[in-house]
Amino acid sequence: MADRLLIVDDEDDSREALAELVESWGMEVRGARDGSEALQVALAWHPDAVLSDLVMPGTDGLWLLRTLRSELPEAPVVLLTGRGSVQLAVQAIKEGAYDFIEKPLEASRLRLVLDRALEKKAAMREVELLRRRLAALAPGGDFIGQSPAMERVLDLARRVGPTGASVVIQGESGSGKEVLARAIHGFSPRRDAAFLALNCSAIPATLIESELFGHEKGAFTGASERRPGLVELATGGTLLLDEVAEMPLEIQAKLLRVLEEHKVRRLGGRAEVDADVRVLSATHQDLKEAVRRGTFREDLYFRLAVFTIDIPPLRERREDIPLLAQRFLERFKGETGKRVEGFLPGAMRLLQAYAWPGNVRELRNVVERATILCDGDMIRPEHLPPELEPAAVEGGSIRVQLGETLEAVERQYLLASLSRHGGNKARTAESLGISEKTLYNKLHRYAEQESAASAPQLVKDR
Repeated sequence: MADRLLIVDDEDDSREALAELVESWGMEVRGARDGSEALQVALAWHPDAVLSDLVMPGTDGLWLLRTLRSELPEAPVVLLTGRGSVQLAVQAIKEGAYDFIEKPLEASRLRLVLDRALEKKAAMREVELLRRRLAALAPGGDFIGQSPAMERVLDLARRVGPTGASVVIQGESGSGKEVLARAIHGFSPRRDAAFLALNCSAIPATLIESELFGHEKGAFTGASERRPGLVELATGGTLLLDEVAEMPLEIQAKLLRVLEEHKVRRLGGRAEVDADVRVLSATHQDLKEAVRRGTFREDLYFRLAVFTIDIPPLRERREDIPLLAQRFLERFKGETGKRVEGFLPGAMRLLQAYAWPGNVRELRNVVERATILCDGDMIRPEHLPPELEPAAVEGGSIRVQLGETLEAVERQYLLASLSRHGGNKARTAESLGISEKTLYNKLHRYAEQESAASAPQLVKDR
């Protein structure tokens, strides 16, 4: 479906010349002579963008901009202005205009601005769609995903959540194991009780026993007061043992006893305390292999692994990246006070093409960084870390996914070549056997062919 552009100009010749040019680019065009007529057309036709002269008799471009901001806020407005009204155009930018172009305009400049305006419109439409999808997701906390793989994972969580079964969650580091554990807790009758987590790899072996089971005053050097352990504190709720494969063997034996008898004794204590706790475990290792190596007790494994869920890495569920990125953006823009709404298509393509060795955790960090760097309303490719660019691939190669267009592949190749020559356009163009001007035009998404720069003046400067 062709993009719709509404052109507003009181001079018939200028309006018709612009319409003829834009139609040659494949856009559908309608015209209006002033702001009032343009508003009527816009409300009935719903254009994707509006190109309006700023200075017109009667209702001018500024009036139209202000009215469209309330009536059709999703339609970007680009203003045409003479040199004498540049300050007025700057004021219009502050009031919400997408951009302005000085007369006499050049076709290449017009094409570039319109392409970017339409790109932003498409991005805002995608943002609204993502927000609706996020709002429609079933309860599951921050566990986001609509890929077939994640739908299966969430279905398993819904099934096992209401039971009291112990669950082992397996997946790469950063893939969202704790988030899934919280989702399981949210599906359970224990949802209103405590959810506590212990990272078994982050605590020295000498302290894990105290953290899990608690201690009495004087139980060991430094135990200046009685302290209940996580098993006791999580009674009635859920305890997550993160990186459970790192738990020392001697602690594994004591944990097994607690799980079988539902009682816990603090270090240095004599009395046993009831321990009605559901245990979920998470690991990036293969627990069965740990059992074969003798680093994990087989009896504890069978006690913990009543139910096992494997979380696929982010690179195997790229369909979930837009939803996750938008969820993180909504969170971070609230924390930073920024007005960032979403991602331009180029930025989202980079996110979806990257391999994400750090999984969801790495994506979260990248979105947080981009939110901090972004001063506008959309995250652009330059706000993302350089390693996300295809040019970062070593060995003089680029990644090409099945289904990518030839234009997208060429863009990756040009960016990689530019990076290889340190950003020097002249050397890059020479190595590719093309002119620097051709390289420039291609890097701007083929906004105009080489002859466009010499296009005749289309709108007279007033």
